[in-house]
Order: sequence, then structure tokens, then C-alpha cells
Amino acid sequence: MHEPPNNFSETIDRLCVDAIKVLSMDAVQIANSGHPGTPMALAPVGYLLWTKHLKHSPTNPEWTNRDRFVLSVGHASMLIYSLLYLTGYELSLEDLKKFRQWGSKTPGHPELHHTPGVETTTGPLGQGVSNSVGMAVAERWLADRYNRDGYNIVDHHTYALCSDGDLMEGLSHEVAEFAGHQRLGKLIWIFDDNKITIEGSTDLTSSTDHISRFESYRWHTVCVEDGNDLDQINEAIEQAKTETEKPSLIVLKTRIAEGSPNKVDTSSAHGSPLGLEEIKATKNNIDYPSHEPFYVEPQALANWRKTSDRGEAAEEQWDKLYESYKATHPKLAKEYIALMKGNLTQDWDTGVPTYEDVKEKKATRSWSGEILQAIAQSCPNLIGGSADLAPSNMTDIVGAADLTHENPGGRVVRFGIREHGMAGILNGLALHGGIQPFAGTFLIFSDYMRPSIRLAALMNLPVKYVFTHDSIGLGEDGPTHQPVEQLMTLRAIPNLLDLRPADPAETAIAWRIAMERKTGPTFLSLTRQAVPPLDRTTFPSAEGARLGAYTLAEANNGAPQAVLIASGSEVGIALQAKEKLEGQGIPTRLVSMPSWYLFSQQKREYRDSILLPDCQIQVAIEAGSTFGWHRWIGNEGIPIGIDRFGASAPSEDLFNRFGITVDNVVAQVNKRLTEKV
Repeated sequence: MHEPPNNFSETIDRLCVDAIKVLSMDAVQIANSGHPGTPMALAPVGYLLWTKHLKHSPTNPEWTNRDRFVLSVGHASMLIYSLLYLTGYELSLEDLKKFRQWGSKTPGHPELHHTPGVETTTGPLGQGVSNSVGMAVAERWLADRYNRDGYNIVDHHTYALCSDGDLMEGLSHEVAEFAGHQRLGKLIWIFDDNKITIEGSTDLTSSTDHISRFESYRWHTVCVEDGNDLDQINEAIEQAKTETEKPSLIVLKTRIAEGSPNKVDTSSAHGSPLGLEEIKATKNNIDYPSHEPFYVEPQALANWRKTSDRGEAAEEQWDKLYESYKATHPKLAKEYIALMKGNLTQDWDTGVPTYEDVKEKKATRSWSGEILQAIAQSCPNLIGGSADLAPSNMTDIVGAADLTHENPGGRVVRFGIREHGMAGILNGLALHGGIQPFAGTFLIFSDYMRPSIRLAALMNLPVKYVFTHDSIGLGEDGPTHQPVEQLMTLRAIPNLLDLRPADPAETAIAWRIAMERKTGPTFLSLTRQAVPPLDRTTFPSAEGARLGAYTLAEANNGAPQAVLIASGSEVGIALQAKEKLEGQGIPTRLVSMPSWYLFSQQKREYRDSILLPDCQIQVAIEAGSTFGWHRWIGNEGIPIGIDRFGASAPSEDLFNRFGITVDNVVAQVNKRLTEKV
């Protein structure tokens, strides 16, 4: 018989820990898919953290002042599912038995909005820890704005369980350095140091001293040599909670598949079921009271469920504090609850200009900067910055302070040259609630952000991205900085709303759309080069942009023979081409199409009424890849764009060289008309 470690002096503790191991082994086995070894290794810290330290209310997973728990090591999903079931969340034993099956509450990796108690969607390694940094920033910012003497209504920690894989991903370096610089004292990472990855020992690929690494980032660090020792683990967590000036890293040395006599410390335990015989041997080895699958000793379950009672008591205590706070600070209380629900403040856009009659040519990034200032005046929780490109992205909030350790209520976040980290932190800000996060960089560098953008779309997070320098129009910086395929590849991400405004009025509408959207992320694609404004007292209202595409200028002399469709800076080119074609006696409609996503949401009748699929000629004009445009213009349509990398030259020369010109548009239409005769 296996002798339990000395620190499991009470049988009940051992049974509670072993319940996680058993549930994890059995669920992976019945699914014939999953990762049993890591949940088994982390069972002791999971038990101790969730029953003794984590402030949470299983009967109300949305309680605003709960501690946030992030399972960054998302492949160990059976750990969090076991913890949720055992502590009394709305997750049943039957749900565990349906692990990784269609329609179950227990998907292969934890998913936000899918399983009660899951704070973020994890699986792609490094993402969870990046989200945890954003959550910690949000907690500190909200505490600074809303807490008052005797009323700490925002006061909680953020915990993240991470793995070798999380810390190998470069994203973790970006956000860990940021967190240390910001001195996020309520952020605690617990590193599962089991020395195993899929291919074998971590010695194959890494010799990093993580303690030294994180100390260089100005983190508090502590090492627990035995991942089974509850006393050591408890002391380490207490130290981390006491440390208020630095984020904390607890290095927890564990053995993957702890308890398994033949699979412990093996890479095979990482991503494969143990097998029925090994599960039987493991239950014998840990002296488990039953071989019945998914069996939890009633006494152990009762001990776990005390967590729910403690959570309800903590929440009730906070409710009383909040009621008193509401009576003493009614305006702040009302604003706090509204922002935590994701609502915008009343009249948030009253200062946003409409730009109906503008004469000056400017870049759409410049108009965006003006609009951002107006929104920031009425939207106090609009927080963000740039990846060291604020002067170019126009993303500074004028007059607002930088967000720092010394000034946690600042609104301008200096993310540094860390695009991926920035995007992951934005997700964490949105996940926490109470914050309207935004950030900017050049469109070309959205490639560095793509994994986090994809997860923002998957989680329906209302994050706002400001992508400037959005075409070859940025000019002399050349092909390394000129986005060609980025618009199309971003448009391919489900639930990501694209907005490429043509003029100041469309830019103002674009910002309104982005701010109002609650069901997913939005990006604005903006120019570096100046573009001509449209006199909206003559042209149709830019409100048409809300539909994704609208008729900007109708054919003058009869039914259209050609439809020109353009976005962003190319709308001005298309307008001149329309006028020239009309002068040649060719009735031409001009369509502004700032958003493929919004247009795709409209009814077929509306889309056809705008694009006129039966029209003789349809031309799409956009200074980027033509890939995908045939979706809108049909196989016979003419896409005018750039299907190669750009070059270093003044923007006007580039547009001429690549044929994104008025003359080429007119020539293409005339050529097609000639062919049809």
C-alpha cells in the first residue's frame, strides 16, 4: 500500500486531494482523450488554493469582488472542472462524464461563457498568464477610482496556474516584464515545474533559471520543493499575498501523474489516457476507497462543499459593505455597477464630432485621435495606449496621466514594444470587467497580436484596436512596414469586426460602432496619408457605415453600368473615377464599404440592392490583397489591389506604380465594356 506523505496527516485532506486525481483520470479515460498527468500533479495546490485561499462564491460566479483564477495551463482542464464540481459550482458529475463531448459543459480546454466559474478561454500557452496581468491592472485601477476610506469594495487577488509551456512562450516574457515594472502586488502566478513536455524532459529545450529570470523582472519569488506538501504550499501563498509591492511567482516542483506507479514523471502522462489497468493500479497505490469511476468519498465532498458556504458568507459581507457604500457614495456606486455590467456612461458620445462639412485633408488616424479625445472626456473607464507608437497612432488621451504603480488611476498605458503582450493584457482588462480597453499599433504589426485577437473574438470581448498606417500609403518605410495581406487575414477571423473608414464622418461612426459593441472585438484600419473629406451636406450620411456598405454616390444618367466598391483611402480614388466615367457617358454607382463583417450581417435583399449583382461591371478598389473580394463582386468582377509585397517610395509613386489610380479604374471599366460588346 502507498503511504501518503507526512503532511497529509488528516485522512480527509488526502481524500479531497485524491478526488481531483480520480475525477481527472476517469474523465480523460472515458473520453479517450485529454491530459491527466498535470491535474494529478496539481491536485494538492488546487485543493489548498480553492478551499483555503481563493475568495469566490460558487453560487454566484459573477460576484464582482471575487478573486480571479486563471488556468493558463489550459490542457489541464480536468483540474478546473474537478474544482468547480467539488466546490459546488453549477457543474454536475454527469457533466464531468461528458468531458470533451459535443454540447457538454466540459470542453477540451476551458471556455469563457461555456462553463460557470471559468474566467477566460485558455489552451494556447501563454495566453492565460497574459490575461491575468490585465485582470490585475483592472483590479488596481478600479480600486483606485472607487475605494474610499472604510470602503474597499474592490479588493481581490488574481491567481494563475502556469506551466513550462506558458513560460517558454515569448508572450510570458512580455507580460511578466510589464507586470514587474507596474509592481502588480496582487498578481500571483503558480508555476507547475514538473520538468515534462510532450516530447520529453524540459532539459531537451530549456536550461532557464526561472527564479533568476523573474527576480530580474522585479517579481517576488519562492520555491516549493515538494508539490505535495500542503504546509509549504500554504506558506508560499501566504507570503505571496503579503507581498504588496511586487507580483509573485511560486515555483512548485511537482511530478506529472503523481500517484501513478508506472506513468509518473513520463511524457506519456501528459496528453494520453492512463489506461484502465494503470488507473486501477493508481487507485490501489494511493489507497483510494473505491475503484468505481468518478467516485468521491461523501465525507470528502462534504468538506469540499464547505467552500460554497464560506463563499456565500464572504459575498454577504461584501453586500453589506456595498449597501453602506451606496448610501454614502451613491454616484460612485451607481457608476461602478454600470461599468461592471459593461454599460457606457450616459451621453458618452455627446462630444464626438459629426464632421458633416470638413474642408481640410487629413489622415484618418488624425481624425481618430480627435474622436478618441472626445470619447475619453465622457467615458472615464476608456483606458489604453500603444506599443510605443502613440504619437503615430494618435492614441494618447490628452491631459490624462500615465497608468503606473505610483498613479494606478492613470488612463494611458505604456505597453512598450510588446504587441502580443499588449493584446493579451487588453483581453484581461475586458475579462475583469469595468474597463473599456483599447490599444494601437501599425496594421502590419497586428501579426504579432493575432493569437490574442483571435481569442478576443472567440470570447466575445469588446476590445478596440486602432491599426494605423494601413496600406502602401505609408510610403518610404517599404515592404516590411506596408500591410498587404493583413486586412484580409484579419477579416478571416470570425466575430472580428473590421472598420476601414473613408473620411472623418465615417471615422466618427466607426468609433461609435466600436464603443457600442459588446459581443466581440473591433479594429479600425486607418491611414497615415491624408485623404480628402466628403461634404456630408451633399453626400449621404455616414450612418450608412453601420450597415457595412452603402451607396455613396448614385449613377447620374440611368441605371448603373458599373459599380465601384472601395474602402478607406481608396474611396477618394473611386469617387474621381466615377466622375470621369460619368463624363464618358458611363452611369456609375459608388459604394463605400468600410466593414465586411457588418455588411455580411445584412439581409441578402439589402446586399443585392447595394452591390447590384446583375450589373454589367463590378470593380473593387483597395490598396491591399485582392484575395476574397470575389465574394462581393463575383467571379467576373474586377479587383484592383496589390498581390505582391510593396516597395520603398513616396506613397503617390507607389499608388501609381501598382495601378491603384483613377486612370486604371477607368481603363479597366472601359476594357470590360469593350469585351462585352
